[in-house]
Amino acid sequence: MSSPLSPAAALRARLPKGVGRPDWLASPKVFRTEVLAGLVVALALIPEAISFSIIADVDPSVGLFASFTMAVVISFVGGRKAMISAATGAIALVIAPLNREHGFGYLVAAVILGGIFQVVLGALGVAKLMRFVPRSVMVGFVNALAILVFMAQVPEMHDVPWPVYPLIVAGLALMVFFPRVTKVIPAPLVAIVTLTVITVAAGIAVPTVGDKGELPSSLPVPGLPDVPFTLDTLTTVAPYAFAFALVGLMESLMTAKLVDDITDTHSGKTRESVGQGIANIVTGFFGGMGGCAMIGQTMINVRNSGARTRLSTFLAGAFLMVLCIVFGPVVSDIPMAVLVAVMVLVAVGTFDWHSVHPATLRRMPVGETLVMVVTVGCVVATHNLAVGVIVGTLTAMVIFARRVAHLARVSGVLAPDGDQVVYAVTGELFFASSNDLVSQFDYANDPDDVVIDLSDAHVWDASSVAALDAIEHKYRQRGKKVTIVGLNQPSAAIHDKLAGQLTGGH
Repeated sequence: MSSPLSPAAALRARLPKGVGRPDWLASPKVFRTEVLAGLVVALALIPEAISFSIIADVDPSVGLFASFTMAVVISFVGGRKAMISAATGAIALVIAPLNREHGFGYLVAAVILGGIFQVVLGALGVAKLMRFVPRSVMVGFVNALAILVFMAQVPEMHDVPWPVYPLIVAGLALMVFFPRVTKVIPAPLVAIVTLTVITVAAGIAVPTVGDKGELPSSLPVPGLPDVPFTLDTLTTVAPYAFAFALVGLMESLMTAKLVDDITDTHSGKTRESVGQGIANIVTGFFGGMGGCAMIGQTMINVRNSGARTRLSTFLAGAFLMVLCIVFGPVVSDIPMAVLVAVMVLVAVGTFDWHSVHPATLRRMPVGETLVMVVTVGCVVATHNLAVGVIVGTLTAMVIFARRVAHLARVSGVLAPDGDQVVYAVTGELFFASSNDLVSQFDYANDPDDVVIDLSDAHVWDASSVAALDAIEHKYRQRGKKVTIVGLNQPSAAIHDKLAGQLTGGH
């Protein structure tokens, strides 16, 4: 007779297979994929983090520490599995002026305060605003990111020794053809190791990771920012911190949505928003420059390496510090050419080529294409993804408003006896369409009894109510009676609340 199961064992027996264990332990293959993906991302993070440190005018270790703490913390508190957060160029551009004008202590204070802003905005539901970002803006965002990733590699291909070019070609060839042999080991990792061994063994003189800056030799130590804790400091830091928070959240949420689409899974956008804030607060206390989601490294992790869990994100940060502190001399010898090849392939894979195919452009409405082009143009011109998304979304809203405004129609039918006219209004009445509404009535020649039928219309805002008030006023001036009928419940509610209250004189 078998012994009875313990309550915990009995509970586990009733659970579906796999429930109660981390998803990265689902199988040895998944675990191996996550570990190797984390290693590849860590290698790609090093030159990027150093470059962003240069943009922010800080020591290279500041960007590397930020990438380490951001990746490790967000792997626990973030809402999107497998997404990589680290030091980014957009964040560096926002905080660079503060560092140059007031010093490094103020930069750290801005990172911490920006993280607090992100937590508050996340708790208030800022992630819900993502539903208002049109698909054409999302496509433009993706294409602009691909262009920026490629453009960032161009300086590494200009005015360099000639062996750099065959190394880039060899790296691309390895990453394209090696997966046909096996997908057990990520092709980018094979390219990095192979070409590093070749350049070191052959003594080929090309720019290396070590040429970007000195790698840190110890872990970061927590501490408070070196600033006076006064109201003057707060007023100096707050504008930069708020801009930091908005840019970071926008990039992170847009990248999370992109990963959702690639993996066919859903992520917690509110949790991601709060998690970004927590990660930046921790990063600030460890002397990092802050960060957000990184599209390039995320694509390496998700698309190129096949990672799907939090383990790859955690290991990307952990391996980053191990590579810098323990294997610094070896990592310093990695040729920049192979990392350029990795990022070029990421750029090509990220770009939505279908969106610019002639057949797609012929079928797509002109307004949709215009929104995509505006988004791409603004991002590439400013190197600021937030600017492109905001301008693109506003452009889409204007185009939508103009399109919907023309859908409002007014048609009048005169009664057989000529004593009454009935105007049927159809369409959506809001600030754009209501402007033309007043001019579509014949005030002088209509009979004394006027009926406005809104059964096939919807009143959305105060502008529409004001337009209806103006129509009634014009008829009353001529001694004519106006009756409004057919209002649906929401339209009647806003009309009853605001009618006669908007101009003060009617």
